[in-house]
Amino acid sequence: MINPFMKKNLISILLGIGTTFLFSTQQTDACSSLLVTKGASADGSCMITYAADSAGFFAWLDVLPASDGSIYQDGRSACLPASLPTYKVLGFYALSRVKGFQGIMNEHQLAITETTFEGPEELQNTVGSLEYTELITITLQQARTAREAVQVMAREIEEHGYIDLGESFSICDPNEVWVMEVIGTGSRDPENNKGAVWVAMRVPDGQITAHANQARIREFPKNDPENCLYSSNIESFAIETGRYDPKSGKPFSFTDVYSPADIEAKKFCEKRVWSFFRRIAPSLNLSEDYAQGVEGTEPYPWSIKPDKKLTVQDVMALTRDRYDGTPYDMRKGLDAGPYGNPVRNRPLTWELDGEKYGWERPIATQQTCCTMVTQSRAGMPDPVGGLVWFGWDDAGTSCYFPLYTAISEVPECAHTGGPAYFDRNSSWWIFNFVANYTYGRYNEVFPDVQKLQQKLENQFIQLQPVVEKAALDLHQTDPELMLTYLNDYSNAAINKVHIQWSKLATDIITKFNDAYVRSPYGKFPKTGYPEDWLRSVVKEKGNQLHLPKEEKKEN
Repeated sequence: MINPFMKKNLISILLGIGTTFLFSTQQTDACSSLLVTKGASADGSCMITYAADSAGFFAWLDVLPASDGSIYQDGRSACLPASLPTYKVLGFYALSRVKGFQGIMNEHQLAITETTFEGPEELQNTVGSLEYTELITITLQQARTAREAVQVMAREIEEHGYIDLGESFSICDPNEVWVMEVIGTGSRDPENNKGAVWVAMRVPDGQITAHANQARIREFPKNDPENCLYSSNIESFAIETGRYDPKSGKPFSFTDVYSPADIEAKKFCEKRVWSFFRRIAPSLNLSEDYAQGVEGTEPYPWSIKPDKKLTVQDVMALTRDRYDGTPYDMRKGLDAGPYGNPVRNRPLTWELDGEKYGWERPIATQQTCCTMVTQSRAGMPDPVGGLVWFGWDDAGTSCYFPLYTAISEVPECAHTGGPAYFDRNSSWWIFNFVANYTYGRYNEVFPDVQKLQQKLENQFIQLQPVVEKAALDLHQTDPELMLTYLNDYSNAAINKVHIQWSKLATDIITKFNDAYVRSPYGKFPKTGYPEDWLRSVVKEKGNQLHLPKEEKKEN
């Protein structure tokens, strides 16, 4: 049940103070999310992933402290809360022209992330109060469980109005994982600004699901409140607006009614879902045909059972997918250049000679602001069980480090700088520097990046049992000291990664210099180009580059 002291919303925390930022004008082709239930994970944890993919965004880590209802002022965020109790929330600011806080996980191991599916333009409300960032944060400040979070989000939308694009929310606690999909009703009247429709489904235990900027809940049970909740107007609004005809004989499908997938949604969004699924359950042999827009092919299942239970390392690896080993491998082909660069410049689509084309859109992408894997673990005290593996920038070239929900502050490197200028004291900028230097000579530089990435992540994971045993011992004897211990460990992890990545930046610019690879002895051996790429060059410019053989003169 919701705490009775929290019946009123806490919207003043984030509204009316100028900190809101608009994703809706910038967040096209953004974000990928994988959701893992406790029965599908190797250690019994519930996990969700998130990548804040939007060009131009810059991340700061921060913690919104819990409040007992008294008024306080946070000098960094200038947030003035309502005089009501709130839970502590770990999250981040995504800085652009303006800034706003987006929660990730609260002190009760409740985590919420999202992907934007937009939906028909005419359904976006132009009046109302709540964008998805605010909805996530005020829900984390009020709810303790995933099911309760669905109820809080529905209530806040009803009371204050929803002014954003269509959203798929991933919601996770130590026992349950839910997906909630929300879209507006096209409200334009300030006197009637509460319009939205929504549906929420629990992921069956032992299974996983994913979403990537395309609504995925289709048919849903109408009389199973344990596993499915929905707004009272979900079908009536569709009938009133001519989006659904109950006499058609077709079952009601949220996706087909409110966000039907066109060819671009299939290729750029459903293809990422296919890539998650193909790697998690290769035994299903799921075809890419639906993602390629082949007529008559069936959509992918909403959820699937993995071939083997997933570890957190497995999940981290999945966030780095670029269609590796498939015909769509971003590291292959002429478009990858001589060094197998997996990055494609935007725009995602372009026209040439009257025909439209589109690059592949992988799970790991260069315009990521930050990436994360959350773990909520039953049977453990919340400060120990709640864990966010956080990384800056592109998941492919990033490094995940552990943040326990006991954290109460972050070091300067995680909360400094901005998008307008390079700052070597900022972790975000250091990771961006390494990533961008890597893209230019990917197959030469990336192995050095991956080596450090794996070294640090393995160290953190190997230390977990030791760190958590000490924390659990302290929980029995001195809970306050346990909080300090886990806060200090999380901060040490942030600083360690910053220092190591800063050194990596200087190492790679020294080693990979002036189109050579410096040897340990200071020499510069010539590396040349891959043969396949040279053949492409010769095909295009062979006559220009060809050096004729000289005839030997006879004596």
